[in-house]
Amino acid sequence: MARINELLIPNVTSVPSKGKAETSNRLTPGQKSEFDQFVKESSQTPKNGVELSSHAAKRLEERNISFDGQEYLKLQEALGKLRMKGGHDSLVITNKAAYVMDVDRGMVVTAVDRESMNENVFTKIDSTIFMN
Repeated sequence: MARINELLIPNVTSVPSKGKAETSNRLTPGQKSEFDQFVKESSQTPKNGVELSSHAAKRLEERNISFDGQEYLKLQEALGKLRMKGGHDSLVITNKAAYVMDVDRGMVVTAVDRESMNENVFTKIDSTIFMN
């Protein structure tokens, strides 16, 4: 095999006959292609990104919570840890705010600023993580 621009290129010395080429790439009945399996697996793989629900975006604005890149990275890291531990509806507490997250969808459901945190009750939460 030749190596050109980091690609392996096979040495082809003969072209398959017409009949062999037509049948060599066909799937047998009931057989799944590797591409089908790849599409299925990639659609089931949870996203790593964090999304904001419209409600959460509204709360961030109303409560003047600055949601910057650093805060996003904290939530993204928390999301990964919560998924590993089996969390579903989780409370993520950072230095700036507390976020209720739907871990399965990777979505921030709502947000509460630090000053208001003491007065709030968080219900239907199966896990909590502190991210400093």
